[in-house]
Amino acid sequence: MTEHEPTDHEHHQVVWWRRWRGPGHHSHDHAESGFVTDPSSEGIRATKVSLIGLGITALLQAAIVVFTGSVALLSDTLHNLTDALTAVPLLIAFVLGRRQPTARFTHGYTRAEDLAGIVIVLAIAASAGAVGWESAKRLIDPQPLNFAPWVIAAGLIGAAGNEWVARYRIRSGKRIGSEALVADGYHARSDAYTSLAVVAAGVGALVGWNWVDPVAGLVVAVVILVILRRTAVKMFGRLLDAVDPKLVEQAIEITGGVEGVREVTNMRLRFSGHRLLATVSVGVDPDASVTIGHDVGERVAHELAHRLPYALDAVVHVDPAGLEGCHDLTDHHVARMEGRDPSDHS
Repeated sequence: MTEHEPTDHEHHQVVWWRRWRGPGHHSHDHAESGFVTDPSSEGIRATKVSLIGLGITALLQAAIVVFTGSVALLSDTLHNLTDALTAVPLLIAFVLGRRQPTARFTHGYTRAEDLAGIVIVLAIAASAGAVGWESAKRLIDPQPLNFAPWVIAAGLIGAAGNEWVARYRIRSGKRIGSEALVADGYHARSDAYTSLAVVAAGVGALVGWNWVDPVAGLVVAVVILVILRRTAVKMFGRLLDAVDPKLVEQAIEITGGVEGVREVTNMRLRFSGHRLLATVSVGVDPDASVTIGHDVGERVAHELAHRLPYALDAVVHVDPAGLEGCHDLTDHHVARMEGRDPSDHS
């Protein structure tokens, strides 16, 4: 057990604290809950593999560009290659997240992952803007497309490569609870749609319909905007500590079922990167010894670590159940922070 000294007059002062770093640090098996043994390594691996996948896709497209000299295909290849580089800040964030807390960064560096997610959201917005702008210009001034069959082939390569990366990132991100990795998956999916627009342009060129290229591009821009809205809501929600209410209900149910817990008086959850932080207050027998109260807190954190499918840091506070006025010493500080009248105990 690690000692933790409360600061800033926290509501429900912490009397018990333990950090769970995942099953790799203790002997129990989390396989039944789908827990990932080392989420940071999973995120780093997913980022590296997807970056290699996008690199191969871009190289195949670049080879066709050299052969055909297609400006449209060159644009799509550079677009895919540039957007693939958004994996770099995410990779850096995963590496930073593995560093130990310091006296200055007492919670570690896991928030870097959420900041990388914002960079990805901005990249998706830039993609929508770039596709929309280029499509509008081509609608006003249509350009003939040469080597249409090769352009179609390259577009299909780009779409397939980006969609594979998208599914891999989204699946891995959901497994480890990384909203930033999921966002990067949707970013890859937006690039897949852009490549499909290139395919549409090639098909249009084959039948002499040059207007298909800009129209398809505008449709793709709208689709990317839909993806952007969904991704931005998720990422900004993560920054504001939003969690699924069902997850809170599950945590309360788990805690309430622990032997020795008479009531759950507080349950606060938030993510920092892919790590779930839980602040829990439970009521126990007011005549219980400190040792018994500690054991109850230990069991609460243990059950949450086993049954919630995320890497978990749990802070458990033990209250004497049914004893009124046990927080009178600190309630007025909490009331001021919450903008309430300190004399109002309702």
